[in-house]
Amino acid sequence: MKLHNAMWPGLVGKEPGTDHPPISLDRMLELTAKASVDGQKFDGVDLFLFHPHTDPDASESDLRKMADKIAAKNLAVGSLVAPVWPGTVGDSAMGSVEERRKFIDAVRKACRIARILNEHGVRKYGVIRIDSATGTKAAAKNEKKAIKQIAATFREAGMVAAGHGERLAAEGEVCWGGMHSWTSMLALLEETDMPGTVGFQADLAHTYLYLLGVNAPKSALLKGGPKKKHSQKEFDKAYAKLTDALRPWTIDFHVAQNDGTVHGTGSHDKTGRHCPADDPNGKLDIAVCSKKWLEGAESRGIRHICWDGCMFPNALLEKQDTWNTILRTMIAVRKALAG
Repeated sequence: MKLHNAMWPGLVGKEPGTDHPPISLDRMLELTAKASVDGQKFDGVDLFLFHPHTDPDASESDLRKMADKIAAKNLAVGSLVAPVWPGTVGDSAMGSVEERRKFIDAVRKACRIARILNEHGVRKYGVIRIDSATGTKAAAKNEKKAIKQIAATFREAGMVAAGHGERLAAEGEVCWGGMHSWTSMLALLEETDMPGTVGFQADLAHTYLYLLGVNAPKSALLKGGPKKKHSQKEFDKAYAKLTDALRPWTIDFHVAQNDGTVHGTGSHDKTGRHCPADDPNGKLDIAVCSKKWLEGAESRGIRHICWDGCMFPNALLEKQDTWNTILRTMIAVRKALAG
């Protein structure tokens, strides 16, 4: 199983002119390439296809130069995040005809970039990641109708992806309408009904909040919220139910940590707070929980796993030790899978 690092922690929650400006792709690549644990290195990176890291309309020449730069650091490219949100290329997957057109256009642009990276040779595996780009409040007005509308958009996007030989993975994050609980996520995937083309992207930090029913209390598998002390037996039973339901759809996976708290910024309403890999307040045994999601991973086409940790202070992200710790955690996950 290849080990990748995400580049978007240098972008998500970062604002120019503040104490936490965006960290360039070059710097993120440098930090990733320098990480080393007992001679082991990261195998690659996953990319966010938007400014300032990647112009979604970049010329083929510029994209090949980026690919050359990544390959020169002995890194591959895996999954790509399509810029489906309002303010980037896309818009709401349950919006107007024009908004949905923008959503599809974002997927189309991501597929074009994927093709160029594939032809270059720097990319040989991975998916294109999406979500509904719709707030939970908009979808909650009529959840069944919302799921049908989002599924229709996902099917159209799936046909675009399939035409390019790509697969789409919908990220399970509680801030996105129609995807804000494990039951809604499952219903959306089943309504979309394109197994093998449109699947699920599980992130340990975000899916932990599925257990707690954040933004969907009726769907909670662990009652009482994060402050309640749940027994290991209670946790294991809830986690098994969650992973058994969504694992068959899982085609992309993010290693992460969560301390049970939530964080909201802008459209990210009550989303999972990523924690450092070695955070003493982390609720998850990362290796054990990862193994639950990754049973049968190869049969679902998963050839790599990726670290995801967003909204950390730049000072933490700029420390090389941060990335060595993350790499050590990723290695532990790979060992757990092999054991």
